[in-house]
Amino acid sequence: MSIQPIEDTRVKAFPAKPAKVIAFTAKARRIDPLAIAGRLATALVPPAVVILILLVVWQVACASPTASLPPPSQVWNEAYDLIAHPFFDNGPQDIGLAWRVLISLQRVAIGFGMAAAVGVALGALVGQSVWAMRGLDPVFQILRTVPPLAWLPLSLAAFRDSNPSALFVIFITSIWPVIINTAVGVRNIPEDYRNVARILRLNQLEFFIKIMVPAAAPYIFTGLRIGIGLSWLAIVAAEMLTGGVGIGFFIWDAWNSSRLPDIIVALVYIGVTGFCLDRLVAAAGAFVTRGTTAK
Repeated sequence: MSIQPIEDTRVKAFPAKPAKVIAFTAKARRIDPLAIAGRLATALVPPAVVILILLVVWQVACASPTASLPPPSQVWNEAYDLIAHPFFDNGPQDIGLAWRVLISLQRVAIGFGMAAAVGVALGALVGQSVWAMRGLDPVFQILRTVPPLAWLPLSLAAFRDSNPSALFVIFITSIWPVIINTAVGVRNIPEDYRNVARILRLNQLEFFIKIMVPAAAPYIFTGLRIGIGLSWLAIVAAEMLTGGVGIGFFIWDAWNSSRLPDIIVALVYIGVTGFCLDRLVAAAGAFVTRGTTAK
């Protein structure tokens, strides 16, 4: 019996070839002017067409000498100085509309800032505590239906000054949507988040900053967005009665002087400013919440 040699079945090693090095060059993003122009056209052309149509309809409807409202051409001719020179300053009561809007915005910033701080705190309390919700929610629902100007006589009697009275009207008008939306957001915080806070043994302040505010941020900014619009409505209405140099008093003074073109120009300023405020709060909310929306 002959012994057969055992063949080596192991895989023979081949000499390793040097790997090819592929160089990756970072390509700079090219700016496409046509794409940018297309996006701008998509965003600007539709509203521009609608505005043009409205101006034409307005011009045709008010072109008659018996019309009670001035047409756009008359507004342009009679209020040209207000349109072309919004930053003129000829004295304490003779200033451009841009300065008047800035004065009104100062009041809105103070009143709405206080409403945002107090509203978020109260909303967190109402959302966290069942007893606080049962006790305070009916009161909030009743007070939020009171019109802004209805608070003005009471605030004038309490503060005896027009400026703090206007701030109070802004505060009391804009705080309710902040409270209600914050409370809803806190109540909708997932239970897993609360369990994590218990495991980490977070105190109330840490839970509020690290868990509650980030989780309820979409709801909070929804309330802030509604509140800033109500603040702007309230200050214009309050300034009509309290006086001063704000945009609201300018409209009332123009009405007493029968300057309808000036009123129309001021209304455009008010609308554009309100639109900018809404977009500003919406942009801040999108940045903070990373685009998350309230469900």
